[in-house]
Amino acid sequence: MNLNDHFAAELKWSQDILKNHVADLSDADLLVRPVPGANHANWQLGHLICAEVGIYTGCGAKMPELPAGFKDMYGTKGSHASDDAGKLAKKADLLALFDKVRAASIEWVKTVTPQQFEAKGPVDFIPNVAAAAGLGSVHLAMHLGQIQVLRRKLGKPVIF
Repeated sequence: MNLNDHFAAELKWSQDILKNHVADLSDADLLVRPVPGANHANWQLGHLICAEVGIYTGCGAKMPELPAGFKDMYGTKGSHASDDAGKLAKKADLLALFDKVRAASIEWVKTVTPQQFEAKGPVDFIPNVAAAAGLGSVHLAMHLGQIQVLRRKLGKPVIF
């Protein structure tokens, strides 16, 4: 397995795990904040989408365009504060967009050359493109931990 295959497999695996974690959650469940001040899972899903598009675009990937207003709702400072179900995307739409973005990410990592992996990352805290490629799975895993806390609050079965 080469580095491209590794990153592609990690991205697909983490995608499947995320979908498993939210499969039995309703749109209303996704708006529950596990504790005061915590982000709800609806925002976390939108945030993951915005972050992946932004980081991978910064590495030269051709990523899908986000719907109008999506970045304002999920990708800007302070966007996590909204609890307005009428303004937030529905679970099915978030997952469909996540799948579209993740498919583009997987296709991109399959094409990155060894020299491109060594290139400077898109932002200061990401040292190179290889680190950026791995961040898609790591960032998602961090949010899965938060979703596990929500699952416990809602009395859902523990996953993993």
